[in-house]
Amino acid sequence: MGAVEQIVERLERHPELVYRVSSGTVTVEPPTAEGFSVSLTEGAGAWVVAFDGWHEHFTSADEALRCFAFGLSDRCRLRVHLRGSFAYRWAVEERTEAGWREVSVTGLLFFPFWRRPRVVYRQNAVLSSAVPDRGSDEQ
Repeated sequence: MGAVEQIVERLERHPELVYRVSSGTVTVEPPTAEGFSVSLTEGAGAWVVAFDGWHEHFTSADEALRCFAFGLSDRCRLRVHLRGSFAYRWAVEERTEAGWREVSVTGLLFFPFWRRPRVVYRQNAVLSSAVPDRGSDEQ
């Protein structure tokens, strides 16, 4: 069974979540206005997990599945940097005993730098903190 099929099977236990499946990709819509979308795309021996504009590539389905679950957990939040209403940088943060720590960042090279900067935090918190580690600390 592929990673997408495994996720769909697990999502059936969460009828409150809205998700869609299309050609090797599963995407869970933000459960609240303060949340973010979580998706997994699988190809030939490669997986990509994305949280809105942030993304990471994996060579292991297990690591990708852990990262996907991490995005739905209360241990994960997404720090989104905006210029005006234009999002240009996404930082995944993990809740630790000492507080939140940044684990990975994705950003755009070109953005409207002249607009006023602001930061918003997004979190899904669908799964409890019993979720296993996200599986990778690649930056």
